[in-house]
Formats: sequence, structure tokens, C-alpha cells
Amino acid sequence: MRDIMDMLKALADENRLRALGALRGGELCVCQLIALLDLAPSTVSKHLTILRAARLVESRKEGRWMHYRLSKVFRTPSTDKLLALLFKDMEKTARSVEDRKNLKRICGENMETLCRRILCKP
Repeated sequence: MRDIMDMLKALADENRLRALGALRGGELCVCQLIALLDLAPSTVSKHLTILRAARLVESRKEGRWMHYRLSKVFRTPSTDKLLALLFKDMEKTARSVEDRKNLKRICGENMETLCRRILCKP
């Protein structure tokens, strides 16, 4: 029961749902997620920590950068089905349409330049 509760708590935030929606398209650097969500790096890091604790996302470090992707193995068998239903409903929202457009632009930027700009904001 705890696994289900952890997962549902992790999904109970708009920014975490937006991050999961972005990761549907594949692995992203944390800087890309920061740019997309337009939140402070520490806030995005906290959201990703919650998603990782619920085993909804996995991470890997490459040099200085952290990369995230949707988990390949979820805690519960129904998680995949639940996420599919959520994504289906989310994809038609104005926010998701805007996020997809912004993510396409963000992913077109040079990763090194983007990360330097994101992490060196005044």
C-alpha cells in the first residue's frame, strides 16, 4: 500500500506531472527540465527527488550533468497503465501543448550553452 501512496503523492503536483510528460519523449538533462518548468534549480531538483523516490524516474550522471528518464520498472504493475491514462488526458491541455512547443525549442539549443545559462542565472 505504501508504494501506491508514494506514487500518488508524487503525481499530486502540476510541475511533477509536467516533468513526467516531458520525459515521455526520452531522456532529458536537468537543465532542460529547469528551462521547461521555469523554476529554480533547487525546486526542480526537489521535484525530481520526489519522482525518483517514487521510482517514476531514473537518473544517471554524465560528467557534470544529471539526466533523467521515465523508469523502465515501476513499483506497481498498474503504474504504467495509470501514467498512460494521465498522459492521454494531459496531452490535450493548453499547458501540455505549450510545453511540447517549448521543449522542442529547448532541445534544439546547445546543451552546454543552455546548462551554463540556466545554472548561472543571477
